[in-house]
Amino acid sequence: MDNTSIITQVANPKEEESISSSQDKVSQSNSSLKKHRSRSIFSPFFCCFRNYNDYHVEPPPANNKTLSLPPPPEENGSPPKCDQVQVIPIPSPPAKFLLPEVSIADYGKNCVVIDLDETLVHSSFKPISNADFIVPVEIDGTVHQVYVLKRPHVDEFLQKMGELFECVLFTASLAKYADPVADLLDQWGVFRARLFRESCVFHRGNYVKDLSRLGRELSKVIIIDNSPASYIFHPENAVPVQSWFDDMTDTELLDLIPLFEGLSKEEDIYSLLQSLRNR
Repeated sequence: MDNTSIITQVANPKEEESISSSQDKVSQSNSSLKKHRSRSIFSPFFCCFRNYNDYHVEPPPANNKTLSLPPPPEENGSPPKCDQVQVIPIPSPPAKFLLPEVSIADYGKNCVVIDLDETLVHSSFKPISNADFIVPVEIDGTVHQVYVLKRPHVDEFLQKMGELFECVLFTASLAKYADPVADLLDQWGVFRARLFRESCVFHRGNYVKDLSRLGRELSKVIIIDNSPASYIFHPENAVPVQSWFDDMTDTELLDLIPLFEGLSKEEDIYSLLQSLRNR
């Protein structure tokens, strides 16, 4: 089995063209928070690879809640007009929520949902000379080595998030890869819970992180993720971040700390995030 076929069994591709229309839709509404960027040659690798029919999670039935989002770009690549919208139904929350009751230590804190691949780390089956971790992953009875690079300032960022928020790791990757990476990455016990692909909603070809399924008040939930398709149901809760692959001069996580310090004090995170988008 070559690397390409191996990789498509482990995680879900945030960078595929199949989700580019969903990314464009929400990126338009978050333009002041997220900069457009070119993709790395490693974009087919890690974070979350799509086309996993064996792992699809069908969305729950839609209710009357709707979310107006921009339509996908026209075929010629031009952006959608501002007055064009497409209504995206938001699935109903489940009878059983994804998160347990809030612990005493986190009572009164806002909840921050943090993505893994291309947000905190970049992983590849291709050997990386300066890898921070090498994680063995068993696929079809064979153990493969996954090389993991930590994003600059990720340690400082995670420690600060753990002080300020109830932190949840939410990735569309499989647990067999993401769980051991989280063990090595989170030396401080920042993540109160870890959610993997099976906790996502498979919606129109994308693994979506439906925040209404968490069991937390949405006005107190923030998601940080490099893929707009991941939070297409709740773009107003998102702090977008640039996809990261191997730029060791990157400072985005460090630069975001003051924003999160402000969000940690907000009773309703929508007003602050909306004010930033309007700038």
